[in-house]
Amino acid sequence: MSIFTPTNQIRLTNVAVVRMKRAGKRFEIACYKNKVVGWRSGVEKDLDEVLQTHSVFVNVSKGQVAKKEDLISAFGTDDQTEICKQILTKGEVQVSDKERHTQLEQMFRDIATIVADKCVNPETKRPYTVILIERAMKDIHYSVKPNKSTKQQALEVIKQLKEKMKIERAHMRLRFILPVNEGKKLKDKLKPLIKVIESEDYSQQLEIVCLIDPGCFREIDELIKKETKGKGSLEVLNLKDVEEGDEKFE
Repeated sequence: MSIFTPTNQIRLTNVAVVRMKRAGKRFEIACYKNKVVGWRSGVEKDLDEVLQTHSVFVNVSKGQVAKKEDLISAFGTDDQTEICKQILTKGEVQVSDKERHTQLEQMFRDIATIVADKCVNPETKRPYTVILIERAMKDIHYSVKPNKSTKQQALEVIKQLKEKMKIERAHMRLRFILPVNEGKKLKDKLKPLIKVIESEDYSQQLEIVCLIDPGCFREIDELIKKETKGKGSLEVLNLKDVEEGDEKFE
């Protein structure tokens, strides 16, 4: 797509249009393709890397710039950069059907890759292939949500797949070293958050090696810091408790 601004005929190419309707009127901004998602996810923080121009349009493809009075009426300001930020954050990205289809296919693969990376068969502790996860996602008719992050959707997919197959998030292996006085009392509070205690050693300190669900890590970390007033320590031994070997479930 190429556009011309009516004032100085600057040609903009490789355009992604983000549109917002406000006060009964349509407003658009011209962005670089593939940069909008980066801005919304917080990866890209430089506005000039996202916007092709700080102008607000009523129609990007025709180069029709919005009138100052319409901007004030709709946004309460004529500061175009601030309005661009609002549209960039809350507006709707305009994409062709082909682009949308390609984007959804890529997100579907990315979600399956995250699930395969985070999960195992709980009976064998071996991971599943991405192809098998993709097939399972199709079997449950999972529909990709373009406005949600792939990580959030991967967690949703795991929940849904648990109803259809043997799958769970691979456990993390941790080591706690706790002061003996607080350790016994703290162990009772930690127990509901621990999947398996692999070893315990009471000497001058209480040392526990255990497996946990990764979703509980932050809660455990905060609990140990709070209850031991910083005297306890927490060490991650393995991010994923997976059986050794190359075999994967197909």
